[in-house]
Amino acid sequence: MIKFEEFKEVCEKSIEMIEAAGLLLTPEDKKKITAADFGLSNLKKEGIQILTMFQTNRIAGKILVLLPYQTEPEHWHPTVGNDPGKEEVIRAISGDLYFYIPGKDNMKEGFIVEGKEACYTMRNEVVMKPGDQLELPAGTKHWFQAGEKGAVMYSFSTTVTDLMDQFTDSNIVRETVIEEAPADTE
Repeated sequence: MIKFEEFKEVCEKSIEMIEAAGLLLTPEDKKKITAADFGLSNLKKEGIQILTMFQTNRIAGKILVLLPYQTEPEHWHPTVGNDPGKEEVIRAISGDLYFYIPGKDNMKEGFIVEGKEACYTMRNEVVMKPGDQLELPAGTKHWFQAGEKGAVMYSFSTTVTDLMDQFTDSNIVRETVIEEAPADTE
């Protein structure tokens, strides 16, 4: 569960990071940003902030934000019914971004979240600088992490089936629960 104040804080910081990266956000965009803690209740360590720009039955575009040293847990987009699974293209916009995918262990920049060695099995590190792009075929196990500056990126994908994502960490719950806002903040 995310405390309302922490949710508000990370969303505001994410908006600042998106705007500092040179992206224009409308007032409506700012209201749509959300955060996911994956049921781990440690949002600033293992979590992500998401702004869905558009989503149709076939494609989606999002802006993803990682705070400094924040990690999106290892996961993959499985086959769902007749859909072979979400394909995703990540394009780095700003900051320090490290992606981990299948391949040779060459991990140098990032780190495994303390006590979670078994939950982060992909160790083939792809260091992404602004403008770099990475294609993730459906079913590709991956995780990613920000460095000291945090990271802002685009995610373009086929049909969004995020609630069906599979995670290496069996403690993860995909739907985020946010503590109710205090009555005086609404």
